[in-house]
Amino acid sequence: MSEHSTIEWTDATWNPVTGCTKISPGCKHCYAQTFAERFRGVPGHPFEQGFDLRVWPARLSLPLYWRQPKRIFVNSMSDLFHKAVSDDFIDKVFATMANAPWHQFQVLTKRAERMAHYVRRRYAQTTVPPHIWLGVSIETQQYLPRATELAGLQSEVRFLSCEPLLGPLDLKSVLGPSAVNWVIVGGESGAHSRPLDPSWVLEIRNQCISASVPFFFKQWGGRNKKAAGRLLENRTWDAMPVPISA
Repeated sequence: MSEHSTIEWTDATWNPVTGCTKISPGCKHCYAQTFAERFRGVPGHPFEQGFDLRVWPARLSLPLYWRQPKRIFVNSMSDLFHKAVSDDFIDKVFATMANAPWHQFQVLTKRAERMAHYVRRRYAQTTVPPHIWLGVSIETQQYLPRATELAGLQSEVRFLSCEPLLGPLDLKSVLGPSAVNWVIVGGESGAHSRPLDPSWVLEIRNQCISASVPFFFKQWGGRNKKAAGRLLENRTWDAMPVPISA
């Protein structure tokens, strides 16, 4: 958890939950698990329990003390909609976000069905506050149903994180200003990273342009992600949703 983040598409991370379990191929080389397990058994360390799931009630209010507006990635080290996280605790996370409208909160999950059910129940009589952005991760075409769940939600920003991208994606059925309206693409990094075909990236980029959807290319990845960089056709692609004013 950090008031500053090196993740290119966010400013800060907030982890009222840590730890997770793997549910699809994109999880195979989970950076968060690799990081957390380094500290398993270290007394007093935030990851003394490794990557076992844990909720942190004392962290719930943290964004309220960050007075400078930020884009905040919610649970970069977990998944808010994991089955082991109670609806009651999720309610408290959403309450904090509702009380800090000067930030933009980026909620990203692979458990799209539970998120959609929760959001529709919580906001049955209204829409999601515009500073709460909802996103899902998909890595191959097999997981397009996650994006379909997302596209139907009543939120200002509905975004996809296609990272690690493990195959070509046809997103045309879910892209659009009133559907999925921001897309992030990135390759896997690390010693065991799986390859990223440039044609997959270009096809998603072209689909976004055709649908007038902002496209953000995060990285090529690989064993040395800094060396590989993030240029696509000799430029960076950093399009973002228009910030919502408090």
